[in-house]
Amino acid sequence: MKSKNATLIAPARGKLGVLLPGLGAVSTTFIGGVEAVRRKIAQPIGSLTQMGTIRLGRRTEKRSPLIREFLPLARLEDLVFGGWDLYEENCYESATNAGVLEKDLLRQIKPFLSRIQPMPAVFDRHYVRRLDGPNVKKGKTKYDLAEQLRQDIRDFRRRTGAARLVMLWCGSTEIFLKPAPVHENIAAFEAGLKKNHPAISPSMIYAYAALMESVPFANGAPNLTNDLGAMIELSKRHQAPICGKDFKTGQTLMKTIIAPGIKARMLGLSGWFSTNILGNRDGEVLDDPASFKTKEESKLSVLEHILQPELYPELYKNFYHKVRINYYPPRGDNKEGWDNIDIFGWLGYPMQIKVDFLCRDSILAAPIALDLVLLLDLAARAEALKGLGIQEWLSFYFKSPITPPGLYPEHDLFIQLKKLKNTMRHLMGEELITHLGLEYYD
Repeated sequence: MKSKNATLIAPARGKLGVLLPGLGAVSTTFIGGVEAVRRKIAQPIGSLTQMGTIRLGRRTEKRSPLIREFLPLARLEDLVFGGWDLYEENCYESATNAGVLEKDLLRQIKPFLSRIQPMPAVFDRHYVRRLDGPNVKKGKTKYDLAEQLRQDIRDFRRRTGAARLVMLWCGSTEIFLKPAPVHENIAAFEAGLKKNHPAISPSMIYAYAALMESVPFANGAPNLTNDLGAMIELSKRHQAPICGKDFKTGQTLMKTIIAPGIKARMLGLSGWFSTNILGNRDGEVLDDPASFKTKEESKLSVLEHILQPELYPELYKNFYHKVRINYYPPRGDNKEGWDNIDIFGWLGYPMQIKVDFLCRDSILAAPIALDLVLLLDLAARAEALKGLGIQEWLSFYFKSPITPPGLYPEHDLFIQLKKLKNTMRHLMGEELITHLGLEYYD
């Protein structure tokens, strides 16, 4: 039951359309997983919205409902899927090629996945040099391509009968780009689209098309995409929430768990060496130095923001941080992230931490995609959130959270989780949890 102080939230009536640029390993694992859960073949493990609880009130009250029962989220049964890809394979064929989901599971959901055929993609090899495919849109200008995407969005809405839409970038990592004058506002960006400006990448065209159609947009890759003045302006104007960037999955997830612990105990850090091996399409793309530069910037920023060397120079001012990603085809989607962490403690005595995380990239990313779709849709229906533009409360899910200009991002996973759950409480008119706890001793 909603509190009288709850934010006005429109009900989640009708179908929720999920649009995915890039129907590769992450997208097909997400889509196939949702269908498996709907058919009660599997559990939505890793999804906070589906399996997590939220504490309400004092500990002594013992109120901890499931988040999916506490918030007015869209039901999994109401999700419908579509997307774009430069390859022509349907989602079943793409999932089979990705090799993430087991053949027995794929066999059970084959009819559903086979019906999802990719629309021709906006793609340019200049921005992702290691991929190429035939299923690509043609247009004289980037503005023409954006208009084609907008028509795709409208056609998908009509075809599926979706009442609301969310778009989630699950495409490959693009080359490193810096913000430029063409990105500063809507007028400059639209002029750049019409002039085929080289600083406008395909992912930006998708974000522009989505926001122009009032569709919330999240960026699952480290590209410069929706963290631009023009996109923030569009997001506010069309009340289409945005968030991102770069799904927090393997090695960086471990960093945002371990680094806050090191800092909490005031232990020093001399160096952190990270290396990865993976063999999926993402690994192939990141084998290109220009794309790796984009990913490297995302991964390197985490420790600086968590450890705050400007506040603790004796502990963190000069630590050495190195990140490597190595393409190794035999590993497929089963990535291995190895970390060597040199720390020091009392009186400066050195110690080491070793982490070897044998993870599955798409298995970790799929529940993030589900949560973001449901929570972005909630934000678009909430009066208190839909006009804000950036949804910083969703930083929990990203390596490089988007924040307003001049505000540094919060990377500590546990602070992010408090912010996420307190926003949920705020929306529903519940008391925020500070964990002060003095009320128990009055």
